[in-house]
Amino acid sequence: MIDGRAFARLSGVLDKVGGELDVLAGGHADDAEGWFVEPTVLVGDDPTHDVFTTELFGPVLAVHVWDDSAPGSYEQVLRLVDSATPYALTGAVFATDRAAIDTAHRELRFTAGNFYVNDKPTGAVVGQQPFGGARASGTNDKAGSVYNLQRWTSPRSVKETLVSPTSWEYPHMG
Repeated sequence: MIDGRAFARLSGVLDKVGGELDVLAGGHADDAEGWFVEPTVLVGDDPTHDVFTTELFGPVLAVHVWDDSAPGSYEQVLRLVDSATPYALTGAVFATDRAAIDTAHRELRFTAGNFYVNDKPTGAVVGQQPFGGARASGTNDKAGSVYNLQRWTSPRSVKETLVSPTSWEYPHMG
């Protein structure tokens, strides 16, 4: 992890794992030398659990297996993804069915600042692909885009009169 605070946050998540979540791989953290969090895969049955609704920013992957046998379950899981969290940084859909991809585009329109289809969602390349989140993940500015420059400027209007006024009244007030 980048520092002790980030390590404490993520190791605290791993310390709470139990009962509701299964650890498929990893799950250990060690700060004996630096701040190491082992790459971890967690599986849970409750899609509203904190590991699915919080931006962890570390080597932890949380997996929820959705039962897709019921009619309308795909749309239902997409609505859950859209509403389960205030964050909207990055999302991805892997599918070969074009209708499923189109449905995901439509249902998840405001769910991710960056949205990937059949590609890994792990980091945009600055200068090649803009990157930025929405909702509680940011203002949806796209770093690497010319539009991001506006976030770092403070536009100002200046009006200069070259002929000094001789009265405080406007002409229509006369």
